[in-house]
Amino acid sequence: MTRKVAIYGKGGIGKSTTTQNTAAALAHFHDKKIFIHGCDPKADSTRLILGGKPQETLMDVLRDHGAEKVTNDMVIKVGYKDIRCVESGGPEPGVGCAGRGVITAIDLMEESGAYTDDLDFIFFDVLGDVVCGGFAMPIRDGKAEEVYIVASGEMMAVYAANNICKGLVKYAKQSGVRLGGIICNSRNVDGELELMQEFTAALGTRMIHFVPRDNVVQKAEFNKKTVTEFDPGENQAREYSELARKIIENEEFVIPKPLTMDQLENMVVKYGLAD
Repeated sequence: MTRKVAIYGKGGIGKSTTTQNTAAALAHFHDKKIFIHGCDPKADSTRLILGGKPQETLMDVLRDHGAEKVTNDMVIKVGYKDIRCVESGGPEPGVGCAGRGVITAIDLMEESGAYTDDLDFIFFDVLGDVVCGGFAMPIRDGKAEEVYIVASGEMMAVYAANNICKGLVKYAKQSGVRLGGIICNSRNVDGELELMQEFTAALGTRMIHFVPRDNVVQKAEFNKKTVTEFDPGENQAREYSELARKIIENEEFVIPKPLTMDQLENMVVKYGLAD
């Protein structure tokens, strides 16, 4: 059965990098069949899988050809380890709501049979906080069944993760979506591990993996690759493989208990993250 996973997180937290590196590890080390659906208007959720090539977005193809002429071959590209990729894209700058592009793209992919039964995982890489109905769509309408939030020990990343949990709670009953855990994409800030452990416990979930900071991630990106493709023998490739394994084996899915602003402020102050 295909598992449908939404990856959320504050803008700039390394969400797309984490998603692509995890997908590559799932395919390389664990022989899983993967589909990545990029739901960020920047359309950068698949570039490392595709060797740095900018992928024409589904919304661009729709504008150029019209819905009746769009085929899967026009919008789905195949990259490293046969990982299939599509980018929703968004409206022209300054026009319309980017969240609508997410809704349109996912609906089209479902209608065209793009999400085939042989897939082990579909990853929806979703923009930032859940503040817009369009970006909430994967969890609101039951397109994704499990959510992982990428965070770090930085104050705004923790706030964003808590806000995403509030959005998840709002839709959990109607769609059945559940939180699978927090992925800490380390920024090497003081007390990071301890803060993330306390924060995730307070949410009623767990830190599914602590991804250490390693410059090889950037080196691989300069070479337009994930770490696993760049050098599968690197320690960081093993870290992503371990994260992939934990996702495969995960059975702890919860409706989180978001913290109040006072609780969050007290926790942040305790670890010296407040100004």
